[in-house]
Amino acid sequence: VPPGSMLAPEPPAAVVAGNVETSQAITGALYAALGVQAEGSGTMNNVTFGNERHQYYETVASGSGAGDGFPGAPVVQTHMTNSRLTDPEVLEWRLPVRLDEFSVRTGSGGAGHWRGGDGAVRRIRFHEPMTVSTLSQHRRVPPYGMAGGAPGALGTNRVERADGGVVQLGGSDAADVGPGDVLVIETPGGGGYGPPPREHEPAGRETDDLRAF
Repeated sequence: VPPGSMLAPEPPAAVVAGNVETSQAITGALYAALGVQAEGSGTMNNVTFGNERHQYYETVASGSGAGDGFPGAPVVQTHMTNSRLTDPEVLEWRLPVRLDEFSVRTGSGGAGHWRGGDGAVRRIRFHEPMTVSTLSQHRRVPPYGMAGGAPGALGTNRVERADGGVVQLGGSDAADVGPGDVLVIETPGGGGYGPPPREHEPAGRETDDLRAF
């Protein structure tokens, strides 16, 4: 590994999130070089929020990439971990927030003979002033498809204000929120594999049946 590269940084290079984000980029690069599988979300969609009384950190799952003979899985952490999220009841009991939505982001997986897995939509409503931070990738460049498959959808981060305003957040960003504001995370879909089937041609198995995984 060349000294001074992303994998062997030297002072005063800034280093952060090697465990959760750099590992994703490395895996995606290896899959692309080998040509064996479309890219998954390529990020763990890290979210933190808190104030002087409460602090919380979570990662939000996305879609995995499809390959030759299999579709991507929806709403799953890939390459790094598949840790579960805090149960909604526990989250709302311990913190002054409400989980308005946690759902499959239908259609966000890339098209292909084998479709990429769909990402997720997560909406958290705040009841106290807090600061939220995001550390996420694939907000500008989508997860790649493979062998003619389409890329997955870009992820998005935003704050929907109680007064109706909307603040778009970057992949790595922060914002102050108040009572009634909602943090919305839409995670990327995985890339598809193979050219999408033509009309009346059977496609590979779809990814919307969570029981398949």
